[in-house]
Amino acid sequence: MTPVTTTKRLEPGDRAPAFTLPDADGNPVSLSDYAGKQVIVYFYPAASTPGCTKQACDFRDNLAELDGAGIAVLGVSPDKPAKLAKFRDAEGLTFPLLSDPEKTVLTEWAAFGEKTMYGKTVTGVIRSTFLVDTDGTIAVAQYNVRATGHVAKLRRDLSV
Repeated sequence: MTPVTTTKRLEPGDRAPAFTLPDADGNPVSLSDYAGKQVIVYFYPAASTPGCTKQACDFRDNLAELDGAGIAVLGVSPDKPAKLAKFRDAEGLTFPLLSDPEKTVLTEWAAFGEKTMYGKTVTGVIRSTFLVDTDGTIAVAQYNVRATGHVAKLRRDLSV
């Protein structure tokens, strides 16, 4: 069981915590690979679950517009690369899905911890989305986002 830490939530203007995680094929992907480019980093609880599938497919379906605005997308979950590969292939996802089974990056970004689910306090992944600006700082920090309609709202907020 991963210990729960009380990591301070990230806010606009904070430096985005650096990371390198394996993608669905086991290849390392670093946030620094996107230096000088805007990147959405979103954290989700589990591949192939209804809400996470809806959210990932929304990003997939809006990727051309985001890409056209110069914004890359990275999805991060505690799933192992093999599960991410199966999810990617089943849903035709064309952006990197990154594996954080130790929940180290999830914790550093305050996307893992206590949350309320069905009226109970539980420990788990907090569905969160961030826009990292070209200078490596957080431009947008959203915690406890909804899986459905989230990408459309994000596009409106970013005027994309």
